[in-house]
Amino acid sequence: MQPNWIKQRAYLTPNRIAVSFHDEQWTFQELYEKSVILAYKLNAYHLLKGKRVAVLAPSTPKLIEVLYACMQAQCEMVLLNGRLSKQELSYQVADAEVDAILVADSELEKLGANVKIISFSELHKIQPQPFEIASEWNDEFALTIMYTSGTTGFPKGVCQTVGNHSASAVSSALNLGLTEQDAWLCTVPIFHISGFSIIVRSLLYGMKIRLYEKFDAQACAQEIANGLVTKMSVVAVTLENILAEMEQANLTAHQNFTTMLAGGGPVPAAYLQRAQSLHLCVAQTYGMTETSSQTSTLASEDAFLKIGSAGKPLFFNQITIDAPNEEGIGEILVRGPHVTPRYIGKFKDKSTTNEGWLHTGDMGYLDEQGFLYVVDRRSDLIISGGENIYPAEIENVLLAHEAVKEAGVCGVEDAKWGQVPVAFVVLKAPVTEKQLMNFCEMNLASYKKPKKIHFVNNLPRNGSNKLLRRQLNELKQN
Repeated sequence: MQPNWIKQRAYLTPNRIAVSFHDEQWTFQELYEKSVILAYKLNAYHLLKGKRVAVLAPSTPKLIEVLYACMQAQCEMVLLNGRLSKQELSYQVADAEVDAILVADSELEKLGANVKIISFSELHKIQPQPFEIASEWNDEFALTIMYTSGTTGFPKGVCQTVGNHSASAVSSALNLGLTEQDAWLCTVPIFHISGFSIIVRSLLYGMKIRLYEKFDAQACAQEIANGLVTKMSVVAVTLENILAEMEQANLTAHQNFTTMLAGGGPVPAAYLQRAQSLHLCVAQTYGMTETSSQTSTLASEDAFLKIGSAGKPLFFNQITIDAPNEEGIGEILVRGPHVTPRYIGKFKDKSTTNEGWLHTGDMGYLDEQGFLYVVDRRSDLIISGGENIYPAEIENVLLAHEAVKEAGVCGVEDAKWGQVPVAFVVLKAPVTEKQLMNFCEMNLASYKKPKKIHFVNNLPRNGSNKLLRRQLNELKQN
């Protein structure tokens, strides 16, 4: 059992700032009181103690209030991605068999009418029905359910328990450190594990969240430079945008800013070198929906010694490499208290682990000191003439070119080689295909050099800003 996080935090540090948004801010006590009233209102809809509710809303304080209320009412929360199509949302709602959907008024048009829909405005209007809010939570309770990003196949509904979330938060604190001055700059969507994990850390640590509804590179650059935030979560594309803004504005990171936590895939070495010149400490991390955020993270003291590594497993976690090849590359397997115990819906009968190990589908290797290097998704592997080609390796080379803003690589069928790599590039300065080809030739083995480079305006990404390589070929028809 664990204490009710919201109640316990309000008891321990009631007057500490929990969330700031634009020019407003709320203490833990204020959010606790709001969540109690909203939980009573959920009870008026009979949404209590194990009922499953989907939540669809942008990342604003109103969403945090509703999430707190669901936690107080002990509802299982299915966090929906508002960037999905109506069809994709309908699949997740049906697969999760939710009892109701709580939705921000601005998002109502995205939903069908196959299940009870309660808008935030309706929820606030209903008469509250008080009940006794639990002071303790069961470790095995499925606090959240999130669907995998669906980069391959059907997305899976992943249960993340109270124990999973707390183990992740504690492990993160043991790695990154913790002070009373910590404030996490949150621009990642709350429906994603990276966003919700910040809410969990806020409650367990007593840490302030500086919340943005959407990512704003210029605003983030200023926040990092002014010293009022200490940590931030990014993916490679948002990191590059911040770096570009800081370079253009001649800004450097304030000494109070300690860590830029970079996940969602490998970060190009060129980005890390640029960050170093801006006094910005980037800690690469590796995790997934099934692991309630981080599994491994590069410690700050190793940030510039092990560039390209996602670090060592956090304190309670384990990592091994399955069936490594002659280069030591194999599938990454993970074990620990942060790993989901079960899926729901279509995949409810699929075991999450095999002999205790989660098979991630990611490829990587451990160096002689035990540092993890993530190479790529196994499903994105290109096999050309019997040679394994990892798209991320080609992407990293292209991203090192000063004219390239974004790059994506996938395999296409080839009569001679089986598959060959092709690249899709978003530019930030003029350059020709021949110039980029020559650059690749200088930095890659000949069989890894892309056979064609397409210049595009945007790359396909999911709601978490992860590159969708399986959709790259569709850009050729546009």
